[in-house]
Amino acid sequence: MDEHRIGLKPILRRVWARRGRRPRAVVRPRYQWMWVIGFVHPESGRTSFWIVPKLTAAIFAKVLSAFAVEQGAGEGKHLVLVLDGAGFHTGGEVKTPPGMTLITLPPYSPELQPAERLWPLCNEPLANRSFASIDELELVLSDRCCQLFTRHAEIRALTFYHWWPSTTGPPSD
Repeated sequence: MDEHRIGLKPILRRVWARRGRRPRAVVRPRYQWMWVIGFVHPESGRTSFWIVPKLTAAIFAKVLSAFAVEQGAGEGKHLVLVLDGAGFHTGGEVKTPPGMTLITLPPYSPELQPAERLWPLCNEPLANRSFASIDELELVLSDRCCQLFTRHAEIRALTFYHWWPSTTGPPSD
């Protein structure tokens, strides 16, 4: 599980252009944000995305509860979530739902977090674009999350590290 802040400040990337021509990306930076919370099962490539207007410990606790219900966590199914050390992952407001264990990664180790690899895929349709409003951005982002929801093989290839625990063995190349 990881979270990603996206907003009206454009994501600029390099693009191919004809020799002698400069590519143009019309942008109008503004500072409104929203958050995407992504859950990934590295072995299968299954994902679950939540888009929220802001992220606090209370909102994170509600997303955790909703995710636990969505996945059927509880008496017969136990989930282990790997998190980074963000401040809203801890505190009195965050109650771990039944059937779920939270494991925090060491500080400054994003390379250990499989869900961190989801964000370039989410950013793809947003790059070099300017959006009129946060609602327009949310429509494009939610459409992209729906597309990623079905791309299990691509997600698995990005997130299933050779050292990640598995029920079937290491990923095949």
